[in-house]
Amino acid sequence: MTARDLGDRAASLNPRKPTMADVARHAGVSLKTVSRVVNQEPHVRASLQERVQAAISALGYRRNEAAARLARGATMLTLGLVMENISNEFYARLAAAVEAAAAGHEALVVFGSYEESPDKERMLIESMYARGVDCLIVVPSAADHAWLAEHPGLTTVFVDRVPPGLAAADVVLLDDVWGGRAATEHLLARGHRRIALISDDDGLSSVHDRASGYRRALREAGVAADDSLVVRGMFDPWRVSHEVTALLDLPDPPTAFFATNNRAAIGILHALRERPERPAYVGFDDFALADVFNPGVTVVRYDVARLARTAVDLLLHPSPTPRRVEVPVELVARGSGELPPP
Repeated sequence: MTARDLGDRAASLNPRKPTMADVARHAGVSLKTVSRVVNQEPHVRASLQERVQAAISALGYRRNEAAARLARGATMLTLGLVMENISNEFYARLAAAVEAAAAGHEALVVFGSYEESPDKERMLIESMYARGVDCLIVVPSAADHAWLAEHPGLTTVFVDRVPPGLAAADVVLLDDVWGGRAATEHLLARGHRRIALISDDDGLSSVHDRASGYRRALREAGVAADDSLVVRGMFDPWRVSHEVTALLDLPDPPTAFFATNNRAAIGILHALRERPERPAYVGFDDFALADVFNPGVTVVRYDVARLARTAVDLLLHPSPTPRRVEVPVELVARGSGELPPP
């Protein structure tokens, strides 16, 4: 294999993003013409605009807003991140990952937590917009977000959940249905038939989809879903602990649990500290020390850094059409999900 072949192979494995120079060569126009079209400057002939736009479509070129801003001599780009509660490990990890991704584009990040209050979420978004934040990454609440149409100049990407009330939006999601299905199938494969679901607010698309995966796995296994084994609206680990205890005290208790978030998984651990039973359980979201317990906590996990990088990339390369990107998840067996029924 020649050096050129090796170079071509490396390029195919790690394709670089097309530049304005690539667009200019493809369209047969000057770099300045491409720049004028991309920046929507006036007085560019319609025929040239069509050639440049065709080249942009063919190459998949996307303008980098951060680079364009710095090139114009403007101030540093500022991104806003609005999330539910930064004290939750998932959000803390997401914040760190967004900050790292933004730093790669010489952008700053400001954070805000709305602590499960839709009113506070709206206040944070509108305050950031009023204070000159250029674009936002939002983990939306279950409330209606149609009011965001009042701020057409605000570029927003939603992460982890689909925003209710917005027909068109850029969203970066996890493969929640697959995750819920994989977790439940894992427990079914160990012989469990009474599998409880410990769930968050079902109005959140992520929670709804994880529960849908759970029900699909039961249905495909020929196991009837038992709504008495489903607990909804669980935000606090201590409340989860109470509900898990109540389920284990039933005449016919569950032999396994699927927790749709890390707080629910921690609540299960709290409940089992003083119990003689050893039910199996699988959590959605990894968390610190999950592999330290005995047995370790089996989880559905994902790459938070990839979630953040994708959201930042969508923000800095806006598109006239809404985009939906799904980040894959994987099941990690550590012991708790492999316990057999009694």
